[in-house]
Amino acid sequence: MSTQVPRLLSGLVDDAAVFPPGNAPLPDAVTAHRTHRTAWYAEMVGPLLLPASEIQRGSLRGLVDPAEGLVIGLIGDTGLDQLPQALAALAPDGVTARQIEAPVAKRGEDPQPGLSELVALADRLGGTAVYAEIPLTFGLMGALDTLADARAGGLPVAAKFRTGGLAAELFPTPVELAAVICACRDRKLPFKLTAGLHHAIRHRDPETGFNHHGFVNVLGATLAAVGGAEVDGVAELLAATDPVRVVEPARAHRDAERPLWVGYGSCSISEPLTDLIRLGLVNGGFEA
Repeated sequence: MSTQVPRLLSGLVDDAAVFPPGNAPLPDAVTAHRTHRTAWYAEMVGPLLLPASEIQRGSLRGLVDPAEGLVIGLIGDTGLDQLPQALAALAPDGVTARQIEAPVAKRGEDPQPGLSELVALADRLGGTAVYAEIPLTFGLMGALDTLADARAGGLPVAAKFRTGGLAAELFPTPVELAAVICACRDRKLPFKLTAGLHHAIRHRDPETGFNHHGFVNVLGATLAAVGGAEVDGVAELLAATDPVRVVEPARAHRDAERPLWVGYGSCSISEPLTDLIRLGLVNGGFEA
């Protein structure tokens, strides 16, 4: 394990370069990911996240040497029924899907039908981690119960939540996100996050006016939840804008494995890395 990237931050940031707002062309994203995987901060970086639609179109052909063993996270943007075809299309390029992430419902829809379909797929795959993206609306707690039951039965399933988007209502409040973190803790259910986590500390975007969650806030809040804090205490950490308040819990646990929170996708690797260096949580000389 590198002395520059603490164990607590291992695999924290998945490489979502091709997704908004970065929208990197796929050839550029693949090239940049190779650089990340060999850099001094490589242990912080998770797999390259790629949409199933691009895989099915054969967009990786000619970009990847089958011998290099590229590992990706497959994002199900084509519908759950198309995921097996996308997985099969990876094999000729020697690419492996470490995880599958797919939405099971739109906001306001019952997540259970889609969730049942995704759990059945996880059962057929036999070992690949599967993350069900669940809207933070109707049917959430029932969906978490379903995932927890499947996980207790031996399936490698977990939850995924959106923490931002193009509208204010897509950003959960600190209390809402704290309730979800505590609900996952109570069910021993790992979770991933995506969208809106552009910087380490909670902040207001001057262009949109949206309040963004900070990923170090989430880290501190999750540590507190696992340590027994309830929703109010967890929400206080999520709402904090003073870096010292949220950095110290992370610093105190830097040599421990990160509990519960698997990580999040970011279209930039350099932005979170630079924030972590400036906060003194990563010991490196990198500047973006």
